[in-house]
Amino acid sequence: MNKIEKAGTGKKLSKAGLQALAGAVPFAGGALSAVVSAWSDHEQEQVNLLLQQWIEMLREELKEKEKTIIEIMARLDLNDQKVKDRVESDEYQAILIKAFRNWSRIDSEDKRQKVRNILSHSASTKLASDDVVKLFIDWFESYSDFHFEVIGEIYRKGPIGRGSIWSNLGRSPVREDSAEADLYKLLIRDLSTGGVIRQHRETDYYGNFIKPKPTRGTGNRSNTMKSSFDNTEDYVLTELGKQFVHYAMTEITARVEFDDSAVGSD
Repeated sequence: MNKIEKAGTGKKLSKAGLQALAGAVPFAGGALSAVVSAWSDHEQEQVNLLLQQWIEMLREELKEKEKTIIEIMARLDLNDQKVKDRVESDEYQAILIKAFRNWSRIDSEDKRQKVRNILSHSASTKLASDDVVKLFIDWFESYSDFHFEVIGEIYRKGPIGRGSIWSNLGRSPVREDSAEADLYKLLIRDLSTGGVIRQHRETDYYGNFIKPKPTRGTGNRSNTMKSSFDNTEDYVLTELGKQFVHYAMTEITARVEFDDSAVGSD
């Protein structure tokens, strides 16, 4: 039994037990020890409850990380020397560390699955550079699940207008002056300024964007502003966005099966 387990035995943690816990967590030991000395016996009972909750939270996080590592390994061909060298490289280890450092800020299971896909692809392919892969990981903190739904719809149906994206995702019609419309405009702006999506433009043989021909308005002009849900401008994924879809939204088939119920068990 380790120091933490000994310290947690009984109905509440004693001051001596909490001091032992402080010793078991070196980076917080000094601060925790100073606080422990000021606690009353009654306060220790409340502290014990909080510590139990936090320790359980850390255990669950570690279990999720362990499961993710196993799922990644189950999708890799470690008989391939290139894959083996890549997994053991400092560069790939740095990507793993970055992904797991941000783990507690990944707020949905769907995002965690996308991170697993990115780590699997990064180990087995070299379509995107390591700097780009690290950027993808940052996106899970910056963007919501709704952002990724929009990316997926543009990938499937693009070029596509904002109104069609909204309706295709099953969103109900809303007023232009609503919070939902403001949120949608912000989301499109996030993805545009982030280099994930752009308005569709024609290119020449060399990939240069062709300037649109000026058009003269005819007929009656509307006295209202352009709708947040109009379809006059189509959107497509940038090359960066396409790489993200390949890495995050395409799953590598597992080579072996495992029982995830055994993950984290003693």
